[in-house]
Amino acid sequence: MRRAGFDSGHAFATKGQIAREQAGASWTPGWSRAWATGDEVCGRSSELREVFEARGIGYVFAVGCAFQLTTSGQVKMRADQALGLVEALGWNRRSCGNGSKGRRLYDWAWIAIASPHHQPLIRRKISDPTEPAYYIAFTPAHYVCSLTDLIKVAGTRWAIEDDFQDAKQSVGLDQTQVRGYRVWMRHTALALAAYALLAIASALAKATHPAPVLPDDSDQPPPTDVGMIALTVPEIQRLLRLILPARANTEPDVRFHLSWSEWRRRHQARARRHHYRRRYTLTA
Repeated sequence: MRRAGFDSGHAFATKGQIAREQAGASWTPGWSRAWATGDEVCGRSSELREVFEARGIGYVFAVGCAFQLTTSGQVKMRADQALGLVEALGWNRRSCGNGSKGRRLYDWAWIAIASPHHQPLIRRKISDPTEPAYYIAFTPAHYVCSLTDLIKVAGTRWAIEDDFQDAKQSVGLDQTQVRGYRVWMRHTALALAAYALLAIASALAKATHPAPVLPDDSDQPPPTDVGMIALTVPEIQRLLRLILPARANTEPDVRFHLSWSEWRRRHQARARRHHYRRRYTLTA
């Protein structure tokens, strides 16, 4: 670590320890916190789960197939063994949020266990039910929530995944092979600052942009004009790269790039509409 440029006070920490430190740093007065969510790294950390339970904050964390459960009948088993307890009618088809290609539909089930405030959830793909995913949820005593509520919480994690993907593709967050901590930190800070500017510009554009016309069911005929999607982070990055003054673009060039961007976003709106129609057929 010294050779890589870390200072003397910098110590190794596991992902679970880092998550606990970040959670502790977020207890700012005046902030409203209802739920936490995370991947298997968070789910396997009992210390992290206890942090939220002690503060009365609910969570839905992904866990591995070997996660240990104690059923309401006081039988200890792995999460993947609990899958056998779900009856054929125990699956509920729910959306955990909207994606660029429509609602993220999966089949979900939950199981009663010994703890009245913990609910294991099982998610399986509609197209391939042989690869289930497992979650552990905690609902404090003062919470009133349904399976649909827990599924929505689990789905919010995709926002972080989308941010990482956009940051890698648009500003090269992961495109560094340096071995020095200071150089890596500078690259990461600059990349995230650039991504923050793009994300804010995209959010402002989306707030004032008319939403594309999406179907309400699988049989609804398309309108004459479905509209176009708002400016996304990759699209803003592409336009800035094409029309920055440093590239000495003429006015016709700028109009051409803007027109091409509009055509592309209209095409994406039409494609999104077809994807949404297809997803509706899954629930018919």
